[in-house]
Amino acid sequence: MTSIGGAEMVDWNLAVATATRFVRPGPDVSRDEARAVVAELRRHAKASEEHVREYTRMIPEGAEPRDTPVLVVDRAGWVKANVAGFRELLRPLLDKMQERRSGTPGGAVFGAVGGKVTGVELGMLLSFLASRVLGQYETFAPGTRDLPAGEPSGNGGNGGGRLLLVAPNIVHVERELEVEPHDFRLWVALHEETHRTQFTGVPWLRDHLESEIQSFLGETEMDPMTVLERLREAAQSLVGARPEGEQDEGGPTIVEIVQTPAQREILGRLTAVMSLLEGHADFVMDGVGPAVVPSVAEIREKFQQRRARGASRLDLALRKLLGLDAKLRQYRDGERFVRAVVEEVGMAGFNRVWTSPNTLPTKAEIAKPADWIARVHSKGEGAP
Repeated sequence: MTSIGGAEMVDWNLAVATATRFVRPGPDVSRDEARAVVAELRRHAKASEEHVREYTRMIPEGAEPRDTPVLVVDRAGWVKANVAGFRELLRPLLDKMQERRSGTPGGAVFGAVGGKVTGVELGMLLSFLASRVLGQYETFAPGTRDLPAGEPSGNGGNGGGRLLLVAPNIVHVERELEVEPHDFRLWVALHEETHRTQFTGVPWLRDHLESEIQSFLGETEMDPMTVLERLREAAQSLVGARPEGEQDEGGPTIVEIVQTPAQREILGRLTAVMSLLEGHADFVMDGVGPAVVPSVAEIREKFQQRRARGASRLDLALRKLLGLDAKLRQYRDGERFVRAVVEEVGMAGFNRVWTSPNTLPTKAEIAKPADWIARVHSKGEGAP
């Protein structure tokens, strides 16, 4: 990986070690129970493929999209997979930072120390997230012996994609909510399988998303002092955060801290795409749910309540800083967009959204679905 004088800019191994050391232990289950959970999640993932394809009609009958593996992992497995994904996605940015820092006095020493510090910080961040993620479609993940990925897309990239289901977290949440375990596991699988279908069924989506992310990273200010100053401002804003329970839509996230004007434009487009993908997955899981998940209404109600509340003041502060509250808004706003469009023009009409990058909704259109309908349907944009 990127290094200065033999020292990595980010000590990835230290990040994994730190995260796995500090991550919370999973729920108490016997070995036989754990095996049963893993086997059931694999069955649900397989069954979800047919349910999602039939409901969304994204993949033409008889067509076979690019296959990607489904992996049932523990919290440490999730950490390792995400470190591999970060390493691949951030490679161009870290290369750019290396070029800038290699010519500065003391750059090698700063790189050696900074790599360790950044590795610990990334590890602590992942330890916080590792106990909260139920599932994830890793779009850019490179395959390894322990964590295989699908075949790379046509652009020759390393990431072929894989679906992760985090078994201990799913068991933890189903117990916390006191819902029927078999129904909850299938419900989660439906959401994650929708993401898998989005990326395997829309050939250009992965490359488009990666291009936007790399453009965002390419605009990043390389001056470390500027980044530190913005982090300090963010920390000060958290010190003055509102009491627990009060609504606060303001305050910077980690992504917003390092934004330039050009990045704000890119982030607006990324926000719209992520709102679409998350909202579509929520819409599908609830649309399929009544036919195959008998207790879907109870699960949705309890899960929404869980999403909306934070555990502690620290948890709320971290959620704000990491942008997790923004992600919750993406679920909500995106699902409203998808529902409104499907009600107006049907599933086939909604599926025009997958025609090309030009038919993706803008951030403003996510809030006003009628504007997207008018642009794409009234003008015939994206029509076959």
